[in-house]
This record gives sequence, C-alpha cells and structure tokens, in this order.
Amino acid sequence: MKQADVFEFFRRLAEANPSPETELEFGNTYQLLVAVVMSAQSTDVGVNKATRALFREVKTPQQMVDLGEEALKQHIKTIGLFNAKAKNVVALSEILVRDYGGEVPADRDKLVELPGVGRKTANVVMNSAFGAETFAVDTHIFRVGNRTGLAKGKTPLAVEKGLDKKVPGPFRVGAHHWLILHGRYTCKARTPECWRCAVVDLCAYKAKVLEKGAKPAAKAPRTAA
Repeated sequence: MKQADVFEFFRRLAEANPSPETELEFGNTYQLLVAVVMSAQSTDVGVNKATRALFREVKTPQQMVDLGEEALKQHIKTIGLFNAKAKNVVALSEILVRDYGGEVPADRDKLVELPGVGRKTANVVMNSAFGAETFAVDTHIFRVGNRTGLAKGKTPLAVEKGLDKKVPGPFRVGAHHWLILHGRYTCKARTPECWRCAVVDLCAYKAKVLEKGAKPAAKAPRTAA
C-alpha cells in the first residue's frame, strides 16, 4: 500500500470512529493489565463477563494477592486457560507489590518480564494506559495487515514493525484500536464484509466480497497469527 493510501486508510477509519478504545472493561491501569492477560485466546466479551465481579472486589495488586489463586480461579473459570492465567496474575501482582510499589510500570521491557505478559500484552497496556505509539498485533491486526497490504509479514513481529514504519504521525496512537475493530467487525476472517468497508478501494485483497451474502471469489491466503 502506497504511503498516500496509508494516510487515507487511517483518515477514513478515524473519521468513522474519532476516539477508538479497547473493548475490554477496566477501572485502572492494573485492571487493564489483568484484563489483557486474561484475553489471551479468549474474547473480550468473555473476559468482561468474568472480570466485572472480580474488578468490583479487586482494584490493586495487593488485593489480588490477598484474594489468592484459588479464589481468582472461581471468578475466571469461564475463560480459557483459567488455571494458568490465575497463576500468572497472582504472580505478577506479587511482583508489582514487591518491586514497583503496587504500580504498573510504564515500560515495555519491564512489563514483558512479568508472568503471563508477552510483547502483545505489553503493547496493549503501553498504548491504552500510557498513550504510547505501540502496535499490539493480535489475530485481527495480523489478518488486516496482510490482507489489505498495509503491513505484510509472516509473523506478528514483522507486521508490528511494518506498521511502526508506515503508520503516519496523526494516527499512531489510535491505529492499534482502529485495526482491531476493523478486523473484528468488517474485515472478518471467513468472509470480509467488503460491500460496506470504508477503505475497500485502498485494499489489495484480491478476493473481495462486494455483495452481501456472497462468498470470496478465491480462497483467501492464510492470515491467522
């Protein structure tokens, strides 16, 4: 995708949604971190259902440590991989209390050292909590980046680096959210809804679905992270 088209791509997404936000529900930076850890291989909707009651009770790392792993499991047992996630959340909470005064560090390198926190999770927290120009490449962004030609890559890191290089200044903070929402609701995995896509003319995807109810004209390349 040419740089002029990249600018227009994000201009249109921004025009439709000027203030994009994560769909995860949280009340503070610590709860955001927990929610993002919970969201691995789970939907935001499922995470929100599981954490609403939890977050009424637990607002700080110390409160999570006091709650304990077994009680946490009962709150999040509807989420996939809940045993491992409960173990990691309690462990990272202990580290936040011990090493950071109960605060979430505004530093990606320090975040990725926490149990259960990978680069994608750290990028989400840096972007949503601290306004950093980071690009958390999940399955949706990986697909949209490759399918549209915006940022092609065989790995999430390659797509992330492509976005970092190509996304223009005015859109760098919001790009992460626009791309996730575009992939979740319009540029869907099975059948992209090209007939209602605001950026369809800028997209390099050859199997566009231009009529509702139609199927892709050709088999789409694999774009799952």
